[in-house]
Amino acid sequence: MHPPVVYLEAGLLDINGTLIAEIIAFLLMLGVLARWVYPPIVRAAEARQKQIKAQLDQAEKARQEAEQRLEEASAAIQEAREEAGRIIERANRAAERIQQEAQEKAREEARRIVEAARRDIDAERQRAIQAIRLQMADLVTDAVRKIVGESLDGERHRKLIETTIEQVEKEPSAPQ
Repeated sequence: MHPPVVYLEAGLLDINGTLIAEIIAFLLMLGVLARWVYPPIVRAAEARQKQIKAQLDQAEKARQEAEQRLEEASAAIQEAREEAGRIIERANRAAERIQQEAQEKAREEARRIVEAARRDIDAERQRAIQAIRLQMADLVTDAVRKIVGESLDGERHRKLIETTIEQVEKEPSAPQ
């Protein structure tokens, strides 16, 4: 036996008026749904799908713009770092140059001070030698007066002093 025959004999597939009415009601309901309910639902679903697609496209575009801006910002940061490095290098070179100039000026000032001190020392030494010569001339004149007992005339006096000074300068213990 075939299974549909079994169902018919059992009364499970009994075709009667109720079944036909249910099929007609189902088909009418399906027609109403297909005509008036499904189109708005399909349109709403399609509109939502388009809206989601537009939002996804917009999000992708925003992501690409953000990546581009990130790359630009990274490039700008790198350029700023390089520029900062160049500025620091220039500042270091300028500081080194200024330091060298200051050291050179200090050395030059020290040389100038030492040279001025040498000139002052030489001038003071010359004044001291001149003062000693004058004192020696006076001492020699006094000694000669005491020894000779008389006063020498101007020419003899001058020659005697010059000779004595030359002899004193030639002595190894004479101040120079």
